[in-house]
Amino acid sequence: MAFVNPILLAGTALVALPIVLHLIMRQKPRQFEFPALRFLAQRHDTNQRRLRLRHLVLLALRVALIALLAFALARPSIRFTGALGSQEAPVAAALVFDTSMRMDYRHENRTRLEAEQHLGQWLLAQFPRESQIAVLDTRRAPAAFSVDRGAAKHRIERLTTTANSEPVTTALGDALQLLGQSELARKEVYVFTDLSRASWPLTAAAGLQERMAQLHGVGVYVIDVGVKDPIDFALTDARPVNQVLSSRSPLRIDTQVQQTGPGGTRTIELYLLGADRKPEKRSEQTVTLSPGQSQALQFQIGALDLGTHQGYLQILGQDGLAADDRRFFTVEVKPPWRVLIVAPSPTDATAVYLTEAIAPTAFRSNHQARFEPTVIGYDKLAKQPLDTFSAVCLLDPAPMDGAVWQKLANYASDGHGVAIFLGRRAQPVDTFNQKTAQQVLPGKLIRRARRPDGDAYLAPRNQQHPILNTFRSYAGQVPWDAFPVFQYWQLGDVVKGVDAVVPYNDGQPAILDRPVGKGHVLTMTTSISDDPNDNPWSLLPAGDAWPFMILVNEMMSYLVGSAEQQLNYYAGQTAVIELDPAKAYPAYALTEPDGTEVRVNPDSRQNVLVVTEMNQPGNYRIQAGGAGGVDRGFSVNLVPGQTELARLDEKQLAEIFGKYPYRVAREESQIEREFTTGRVGRELFPLVIVLVVVVLGLEHIVANRFYKQ
Repeated sequence: MAFVNPILLAGTALVALPIVLHLIMRQKPRQFEFPALRFLAQRHDTNQRRLRLRHLVLLALRVALIALLAFALARPSIRFTGALGSQEAPVAAALVFDTSMRMDYRHENRTRLEAEQHLGQWLLAQFPRESQIAVLDTRRAPAAFSVDRGAAKHRIERLTTTANSEPVTTALGDALQLLGQSELARKEVYVFTDLSRASWPLTAAAGLQERMAQLHGVGVYVIDVGVKDPIDFALTDARPVNQVLSSRSPLRIDTQVQQTGPGGTRTIELYLLGADRKPEKRSEQTVTLSPGQSQALQFQIGALDLGTHQGYLQILGQDGLAADDRRFFTVEVKPPWRVLIVAPSPTDATAVYLTEAIAPTAFRSNHQARFEPTVIGYDKLAKQPLDTFSAVCLLDPAPMDGAVWQKLANYASDGHGVAIFLGRRAQPVDTFNQKTAQQVLPGKLIRRARRPDGDAYLAPRNQQHPILNTFRSYAGQVPWDAFPVFQYWQLGDVVKGVDAVVPYNDGQPAILDRPVGKGHVLTMTTSISDDPNDNPWSLLPAGDAWPFMILVNEMMSYLVGSAEQQLNYYAGQTAVIELDPAKAYPAYALTEPDGTEVRVNPDSRQNVLVVTEMNQPGNYRIQAGGAGGVDRGFSVNLVPGQTELARLDEKQLAEIFGKYPYRVAREESQIEREFTTGRVGRELFPLVIVLVVVVLGLEHIVANRFYKQ
């Protein structure tokens, strides 16, 4: 219990007044000479006791009336948690600001960051003297108390939004840890936020509540600067279907348009940067969205010249948040990849399913195929140079000489890809389990598993591997059971580091990925080259085999490196750009989106260029050697959640804090009332005044009846 005006408690001394008045004004008995009062004596004693009781009740009511009035004027308050003390006692305060790109949302001619800064500077002036004040934001910088109030004000004035923002819960946890180091009794945290779900992840609730449990009695105030009904059209991302593509392949960019608030119509444009780095519009699409709706789009442009190409997608029209109206991309165009296919005789007939899947005849005749397959027999493999090929595929291999296996192992180690499709010719198994073959294969062959009823089929589960990227958009819609597998090879313990990418429905591995040196070897435990009408091991390539076509194309893309190389990143990630050993330079010029040029030294041992701290969205350019040298690049985009405006409701916010108290305010008056309540406590003045009125009424009733009688 505390009092705002404790000196007024002295007024309780006035309770002596009614006591004195009652002693003075009490009725004295008058004496009369009257005989024969013996029978009235008992009645007299009864009336005297009743009169004395009413006298004491009236006295108690008047004493209580004066005491309650003095108690009310002293403005008592009560705090159920936290330290006690006067409102002017110094406080350890942490001001936490959300500086994500969402805070650039403009409403009523100011951004949410400007609203935060205005309220933060006003609040700064409200703290008592000698307070310790810390200003934190979601940049993930070290937390520390400011030297003085002026330094804290300067820190607030210099706040800017960042593309790589941590959740507010993370910064709040840092603030609580910092306050725990202060010796001041009173501790308060003020969180300036738009209450977006992305900045308050429910997964962080347990950790935050654990921090609050360690700091008993801290006052937490959530200052809501968000807009209750935001309006925004946003591009979630710009995803090239292939970041490295063939000069014969079209450029395809996937994106999604999301709408928050009322619906409307918007036009999305695609721009490519020319040789002079000026944008050229190459395509556009118009979408009409209902409230809260989203729509997926795909842009396609014809074959591009060799080299690196950069561009962006953008939404025409203005809304409250410009940060999500543009998304950037980078692709690299290379010549068609040469793939060597080694097949049993007759080679062309045996390899037809694979060659038609990765390079259809119509595409090859029109020079549109991504891959250039070359088919040879196993009798020519030993003498065939492999360096000119980007990948090698072995269809239903028979036992091979150890020198051939060693040749394939060396080829993979140099950074190339090998695909092995095991079939009926892999006998005897001992020849495949020898040391030289095991340098390439994922494990030892044990036995052939026979499923004559055709109840075995591919059953991908975890679709995180690059060869399954395309299937993510077909989740639950791929009819793998329509392409049965009748026989496959069972393997023993697989080599350490091998990834079972795709299993059969019985759990046995169907496709395995083994890293070998700088390259990869993909092994499929069943055949894809059998005639469907001649006791085949599988029907994967038979009929309308579109899943097979996607699968083998993605396998080839992975083996040649086009699916593995990354040219598009999110803010905060580290870019790793592979360099051409034939064009090595001691340093490279990195041009950032704002035009700033930075010198970057390569990692000569790994032959890569590593770029860290990419917090600026846009297209980055890498150059060296002048004309005819290196001219490449990569792109950086915001993580889609950084611009998500969907807000938490009261129930979700309560789940984050759990049993620990917090207060929410939106305006200066609400903030002042909330932190006054937090420091002084909950005032009992209204309740006490009600009691004064009740006692006054009772005193009036009792007094009237008493004096009337």
